[in-house]
Order: sequence, then structure tokens, then C-alpha cells
Amino acid sequence: MILGNKVRLFPTKEQEQKLWKSVGTARFIYNWTLARQEENYKNGGKFISDNDLRKEITVLKQDKLNWLSGVSNNVAKQAVKDACNAYKKFFKVESDKPRFKSRKKAKPSFYNDTSKLKVKDNAVLIEKIGWITVKKNSIPMNCKYTNPRISFDGKYWFVAVGIEKEQPKLELTNESIGIDVGIKDLAICSNGMTFKNINKTKKVKKLKKILKRKQRQCSRKYEKNRNGKEYVKTENIAKLEKQVKLLHRRLANIRTNHLHQATNEIVKTKPSRVVMETLNIKGMIKNKYLSKEITEQCLYEFKRQIQYKCEFNGIEFVEADKWYPSSKTCSECGHVKTKLSLSERTYICEECGFAIDRDYNASINLSRYSA
Repeated sequence: MILGNKVRLFPTKEQEQKLWKSVGTARFIYNWTLARQEENYKNGGKFISDNDLRKEITVLKQDKLNWLSGVSNNVAKQAVKDACNAYKKFFKVESDKPRFKSRKKAKPSFYNDTSKLKVKDNAVLIEKIGWITVKKNSIPMNCKYTNPRISFDGKYWFVAVGIEKEQPKLELTNESIGIDVGIKDLAICSNGMTFKNINKTKKVKKLKKILKRKQRQCSRKYEKNRNGKEYVKTENIAKLEKQVKLLHRRLANIRTNHLHQATNEIVKTKPSRVVMETLNIKGMIKNKYLSKEITEQCLYEFKRQIQYKCEFNGIEFVEADKWYPSSKTCSECGHVKTKLSLSERTYICEECGFAIDRDYNASINLSRYSA
């Protein structure tokens, strides 16, 4: 199985300038490809293959886009391929319509050719940039790498590569674990394990309070420097925006780390099967009162992590049917309630009078689920 390995880079000032040039090239070519595909589609033309678009770029390099010669050819080639794949997925109704990448909002990243990626014990060779220092023995040597990507997270540069790893042979128990996710707690398992909502902790609340204050300061400074309909961006505003970015980064890292810890703990119990309910995140976010809390919980990321960790360890992962009444069913007698409001946190059965926590009841029902 291929697993990702993400390692921090320590570039020099000159190397960092070259990294930013590669990022700008990847973004420009991706947007150029989308624009060409959309223009062609409006004119009634067929889908342009990535090979044809690459040939166009080779011609443009000799005239209008001669500045691309300072960057690796593979950066532009992969950007074309990524944009074409995104457009194909849209027409197959597998994803939303691809958007143009903004300089402010898009994640700065680019592709490095697999064959050109070389690794030493404390350095990585990036094409047209040179050897960049990394932590010693952080990337295994003498193995096959897939899809190397260099990215910037607002503070540090990283290289991420896929590495083939052998699946461990674990002796699994016969236990089937049901997982009910929610807002009050991140996850409630049928074996009694409960994982708290990290967004309710003092640390995260304090960071969110600081973030709110910084955003208001930034907004007030923009209003103060307003010139008619235009907003003037001063150096102080730029400093505040950087602080806001770093706070968002820190919060995202705390949430991701919490998800990894929770999913690792579940997998370490070595169950033979893990059952989760099918999540309709788009539908859940439409609730204006709960949309922010649902977004901050990162429920889809939780499902993604538990799914690949189960697959790697040979554990069966099952998604229960969308309409399976896990919360409405009594785990004691099997009676199904017709109505169950969100405010009812304790499930009380109308038939046998059995009382149990609503989420724990749902997790037990999920553990017994059979398709």
C-alpha cells in the first residue's frame, strides 16, 4: 500500500525564491488550462487533451511565455494534467466544477518529477532548484517514490512523497466496532471509547478568541484606509493578515492531530470490523445554526483517516446505509421510534422503557449493522 511521507524543507533564501517561482508557474498554467477548456466548450468544441495543450505551451514558451524556461518543464506539464483531470471529473459528476486558483487563497504547491527526485540522508534534490536540506533520515532512501509534491503551509516548506509500505500482519479480534460521530463529541464507539470535541477545549477557544480579535483589527484598518470604493493595503494590514493566516494554520494542525490520535486509538484495539454511518456533509452544513460546528469537527477527514488506516491494517471498513435508523432503534429490544428530535440526548424506548445515551445507543446499533 502507498502511504504519504511529508517532510519539512530548510531552503536558503535563493532556493525559496525559486520555489515561489515554481508555485507561480503551476498556478498560472492551471488557470490557463481551465480558461482554454472553458472557451473551447463555449464554442462547441470537444475536450482538448492534455497532450495538445502541452504542445501549445511549448510554442508559447518560445514567444509570450519565455519566462517559463527558468522553471522545470514537469511543473507546467503536471499543472495541465491536474486541470484536465479536474475538468473530466466535473463532467463525470464526480466533483464540483474546478475553480481558478487565487494567489491569495490557493494552497502554494507544485509537482516534482519522480525520476528527477533524489534523496540523501539529509537532503532532497528538487529539479532546477538544487539540493535542499531536510531532517536526517526523514525520507527512506533506495525506494520507489510516487507523486512528489512541494508545498508551503503559511510558515514552512514541505515535500510530500508516496512510499510503498508492506501491510502489517495483525491478529484481529472478532469485535465489530460501531462509530457514531457528532458535534457534542467527535466520536462515540460501541466498545465505550469516547473522543471529545477538541473545539470545546480551553486551548482552542482561546486561539479562536485571538483570531476573532485579529480579524476585527484587520477589518477596522481596511475601513480606516478606504479610498472611495478601493481599499488600501498598508504594511500593518499585511502583518495582521499574516498573523491571521498563522492562527488558522495552528488551529488546523491541532484539529488534524486530534483526528490522527483518535483514529489511531480505534485501530490499535484491532477489531475485525469498523462500521460508520454514511455522512451527508453538504446536507448537514445547510443547517445555519450548526454549520460552523460541523465544519470545525472535520467529520469527512475523520472518515477518510479511519478508512485508510483500516485498509492498511486489514480491518474491514463498512459504511452503513444512509437511511439506516441507528439513532431511532432501541439497542435492547429493536423497536424503532417514528420521531426523535435533536434535543433528546437520552434515548428512552417506548416499548421496553430502556434508557441509554442517544449517541452510545446509535454506536451499538451500528456495530450490529449488516448490509
